[in-house]
Formats: sequence, structure tokens, C-alpha cells
Amino acid sequence: MANHKSAKKRSRQTLKRNRLNRPILSKVKSSFSKFNELIDNKDPETLKKSLSTLNSTLAKAVKKGLIKKQHMARKLSSLSNQLKNIS
Repeated sequence: MANHKSAKKRSRQTLKRNRLNRPILSKVKSSFSKFNELIDNKDPETLKKSLSTLNSTLAKAVKKGLIKKQHMARKLSSLSNQLKNIS
């Protein structure tokens, strides 16, 4: 447990930040898993829609500072290449 006033405040801030960030990261992870399930089904139309939603969730995570912009670009590039190979 924190003993100093600043350490106690930092602990409170961390808990609050975790509470706010967890749903966004969970949404990103679930979007990835849905996209991977659709890759197995090999349906290009639903894959395009899923990639679009994945793009928006990743952009929101970047905007919040949860993931880096380059990480998002790298993931979207690899997923769009997978989509291109299926089509």
C-alpha cells in the first residue's frame, strides 16, 4: 500500500484509468477475434465490414493513447493482406 500522499493519488489515478481503458481494449480484442473467425469462414463481404469496424475500434484506441499509431497501421496492413489473399 502507498504511504506518501503522491503515491496514494497515483494509485487512485491508475485504478480510474484502468476502469476507463479496459472496455476499449476488450472491444479491440473481441474485434480481432471476430475477424479471425470470419477468415476461417472465407466470406469476403462480411470480412470487409469486420475490417471496417476493427479499423474504427483501433483508431479509437489510438486516439485514447492505449496503442501506438504504428501498431494500428501494422495490424491493419497485415489483416488487409489476409483479406486480399482470400478474395
